[in-house]
Amino acid sequence: MKLSLKPKGIKILFLACEAAPFIKIGGLGEVMSSLPKALRELGHDARVMIPNYSSIQKEKFPMETIMEGISIPSGREEHPITCNVKSTFVEGSNTPSYFLENMEYFEQRGNVYGYDDDAARFAVFSRGALEFVRQNKEWVPDIIVASDWQGGLIPNLMKTEYANDPVISKIAVVFCIHNLHFQGMFDHNFINELDYDDGRSTIPTIDDPRMLKINFMRRGILFADVVNTVSPSYAQEITTSESGELLDQLLSERRSRLSGILNGINYVSNDPSSNPYVEYAYSVKSIKERQKNKEVLQQKFNLEKEPNTPVVAIVSRLTEQKGLDLITETIGPLLDNFKLQLIVLGSGDSRYLGFFGELEKKYPQVATHLSFDNTLPHVIYAGADIILVPSRFEPCGLTQMEAMRYGALPLVRKTGGLADSVIDYNRATNTGTGFVFQNYDKYAFFGAFVRALETYKHPSEWLAIQKRAMIADFSWKKSAKDYVSLFKKAIAFNSEENNK
Repeated sequence: MKLSLKPKGIKILFLACEAAPFIKIGGLGEVMSSLPKALRELGHDARVMIPNYSSIQKEKFPMETIMEGISIPSGREEHPITCNVKSTFVEGSNTPSYFLENMEYFEQRGNVYGYDDDAARFAVFSRGALEFVRQNKEWVPDIIVASDWQGGLIPNLMKTEYANDPVISKIAVVFCIHNLHFQGMFDHNFINELDYDDGRSTIPTIDDPRMLKINFMRRGILFADVVNTVSPSYAQEITTSESGELLDQLLSERRSRLSGILNGINYVSNDPSSNPYVEYAYSVKSIKERQKNKEVLQQKFNLEKEPNTPVVAIVSRLTEQKGLDLITETIGPLLDNFKLQLIVLGSGDSRYLGFFGELEKKYPQVATHLSFDNTLPHVIYAGADIILVPSRFEPCGLTQMEAMRYGALPLVRKTGGLADSVIDYNRATNTGTGFVFQNYDKYAFFGAFVRALETYKHPSEWLAIQKRAMIADFSWKKSAKDYVSLFKKAIAFNSEENNK
């Protein structure tokens, strides 16, 4: 297997804990698939590296070993950690992908995270990836992109332990924040003074218990050439005490290096005219065909086939972050006083699973599927009228953009990427792509919900909003161009520092 394809442009290596199609837990996995592909289409040499988990289907993604015997200090001189690197291509995108292999930390683990030694695991990945870059003679990136707390040690290591390395020192580093709330192996809201990590102390060895107290997120922000988040609004919000998760002061200090680029969505897998999960194909030009998919959706969830009743859906992780408290406080009165059907898809906290399970028993117009499913979101987007995304905070969010692509109108709170991607409907100017409320309280949510239901009673208005939503541009091509500009800034900053 050859990894010799070298388009002209910037050489970029993405280091992350997940990447589709190999393994995907959340939005990061999708980004690590779509963004490198879009960058390659622009002529840049983007590649990806993740750990080689046991759950990656090796028969589906055949790999070859390209480097063996990478040694990483463990803290016990007589027992260094040894890693190998394998590679493969992603079919269809021609993106070279690398996998760091280690039996103890990755190959014996099926999950991406959720282990007591996750801090050590991602410290191994960080060091192993940098050693691979340092020792690989065939291809050296111009820039490394590390994501979220799992990648936070990478900028730290590059600017300290590898600061004088002839290879690593020439590589710029971008740190991407997909969710500031998760900062390491501890709850940053409940940390005592003795365990506080200022981000500047020496990184502990792999087997040092102090590794559990390291704030990986703080270190990534502190040492990266530039810091990026996944939407412009989120980049602003995290510099405030309300949304900064106790890192707002540091982020404010690094404001000149902080940016926000809105994530895109996969336009191939989210195309209602060709998606195999959409029974009746349609486009913005043939949107009337969409009504047939509404009937399919109602039938699939055992709801009455009522073409003029709005179908409202929740497609989400069922957690507090997603604003579900606003829904649990208001959905009863809404179901009692308005004609609507509700579909809930997702898994998460037991209190929400219990609530929606009981709601389904009480109301025949409610249907649920309270577990993870890859197929049903497409079926729901293609048939539902309204998608609820009333998040407490939302760095970017993909649900609202994917739903709009199918003509399902989002009802969202004005925060993070939701604010950047959904335009509130204004009847007077005939503009907007969804329904937006600002304050995080049940009355604001209730008002927006009723406004959406009332607008639905006017088919011509509703159709116009649907068409605007479906043609909104959330392609990765647009975002990829912004990333290229960001990478050039990072390279310039790194060059300036090296020439001091």
